[in-house]
Amino acid sequence: MSESGHSQPGMYGQGRRRRRRRGDRDAGLPGQNLSGPSRDREYQPRERRVTLAIMQTHAKPSQNAPVSGAPVLEKPIMLMKARDDGGKPGTPPEAAAQPSGPGPSKMEREGQRPTQPVYQIQNRGMGASASSSAVDPMVGQSKLLPPEKMKHSIKLVDDQMNWCDSAMEYLRDQTDMLVVGVIGLQGSGKSTIMSLLSANTPEEDQRGYVFRAQTQEIKERGGNQSTGIDFFITQERVIFLDTQPMLSPSILDHLINNDRKLPPEYNLPHTYVEMQSLQIAAFLFTVCHVVIVVQDWFTDLNLYRFLQTAEMLKPSTPSASHDSTGSSGNDDGAEYYPHIVFLQNKARQDDFCPRNVKNMHMVVDKLMAHSHLKYKGKLSMLDCNIFPGLGQDYLATEVNMFLLPMQENDGEDNLTKAGSGAYPLFSLLPGYRGHPAFSTMVSKLRSQILAMPRCQLSHTILTEKNWFHYAARIWDGVKKSSALSEYSRLLC
Repeated sequence: MSESGHSQPGMYGQGRRRRRRRGDRDAGLPGQNLSGPSRDREYQPRERRVTLAIMQTHAKPSQNAPVSGAPVLEKPIMLMKARDDGGKPGTPPEAAAQPSGPGPSKMEREGQRPTQPVYQIQNRGMGASASSSAVDPMVGQSKLLPPEKMKHSIKLVDDQMNWCDSAMEYLRDQTDMLVVGVIGLQGSGKSTIMSLLSANTPEEDQRGYVFRAQTQEIKERGGNQSTGIDFFITQERVIFLDTQPMLSPSILDHLINNDRKLPPEYNLPHTYVEMQSLQIAAFLFTVCHVVIVVQDWFTDLNLYRFLQTAEMLKPSTPSASHDSTGSSGNDDGAEYYPHIVFLQNKARQDDFCPRNVKNMHMVVDKLMAHSHLKYKGKLSMLDCNIFPGLGQDYLATEVNMFLLPMQENDGEDNLTKAGSGAYPLFSLLPGYRGHPAFSTMVSKLRSQILAMPRCQLSHTILTEKNWFHYAARIWDGVKKSSALSEYSRLLC
C-alpha cells in the first residue's frame, strides 16, 4: 500500500483484477513469464484470444438459450446431423435430400424436434402434389361449362344410308337424356313438328327452323326435303331424330329417273325404298324412348301394316356382354319397346268433336291390339284441359294420341270474326275453332312429350356418348340383319 492510503487500490484495483483475469486466462503454459515483452509470448495469447473469442461467440447463444427462448447454436448442429443421417438405411432418401435447400431456415423457425424434419417433408410433399394437380380444377371447371348450343340439325345418317360421326362433339357423359324420333309419310309435317318441339316457336320464320321444312317449290313438284336421319340435341339434353319420309314416292321417282345404282342385294327400286324405310323404323324402335307417328289425315291402314312389319324386324336388345349378334333375343320379357305417340297433324275442326275423338281412339286401339309397342297410358288430351267438359272415364280405350290443328297466322285468324253480319258486339270476337290456339296446342304437346318415361334402352345404363356408340352398332346391325335381307327376298 502507498502512503495515500486506499487511493491506489481504488484506482488500480480494477486494473489489477482485469490483468489477473487475463493472466489467469493467458497462463495456459507453465514456465512462461508474462512480464517479459517477447514476440513468442505475445503471439500465442493473441492466437488463443482469437479462438476463445470465436468459442465465446458460439457459446453465448447456447448459454443464453434458456433466457432468450430462441436457440441458434443447437439447430444447425441438429441440421448437420440430419444431413449426415440421410444415408442411413432407416432414413428415406427424400428425407436426406429435402433439408439441403431452404431447410435450415425452416428448422430455425420450427424449433428443435426430432420429428420435425419428417413433418416438414410431408408438408412439402402435399404442396408438390397440390401444385402438380393444379390443372384438375380447371378441367373440372371446363366440364361444368354449359354444352355448346346447336343452331341447326346435322346428319346422323346421310342420304346414302351411311353413319356420320359429326354428332359426337355435342354429347356429354351424363345419363339424364331423352331420345325422341319421328316417322311418317311424305308431306305430313314431320320436320316442322320436330322443330317446334325442340327449339322453335310458331311465330318464327320457317326458314330458320332447326329441321328444314319443305319449301313451296318442293311442295309443287311433289319432292321431299329430309333425307336419311337428322340429329339435334337441346340444352335440356333431349335428342330429336328427324327422318326421311316412309315409303316416299319422290325417293322412288328419283331412283328410277336418275338411273341410280342400287345395292346388289336389291333388284327393284320399290323394294329398296321399302327396305330403307323399314331399316329406319326398326332403328328408331331400338334407340328411341319416344317415337312419334305423324299423319295428316285419319287414317292410312298401310302405315299400320308398316309399323307391324318394322316391329317384327326390329333387332333384339343386345346383352350386356356386347357379344350378341342381334338375330334373336333370349328373353322376350327383356326386349325393349319404345312409347308410340300417334299425332294427327293438320286436324280439322270436326276432328275435335268428342265423338270423333272417341272413335279415333277406338280404331287405333283395335289396330295396335297385338303390338308390343307401348301405345297407351302415357299421353292424354283429357289431362290438358282441351276438352274441359269431358271426364277422365270418357275414353275407355284411350291411346297415346294428340290432335294438332292447322297452323294459321294470327292476322288471318283475326279477319274471321264471329258475327260479321250479326250484332256489332259479337263481330269483335274471334270465330269458333273448336280447339285452343295452335301455339297453345304445341306447348301442351311439348310438355306431354318431355314428360314421357325414360326407360332403359339396353341392359346397361347409357350416357349420351354411350348411346351414340350403341346407336351406331344398332344401325350397322340393322343394315346387316339377316331378317331384313330375308324379308327383302320375299318382297320380290
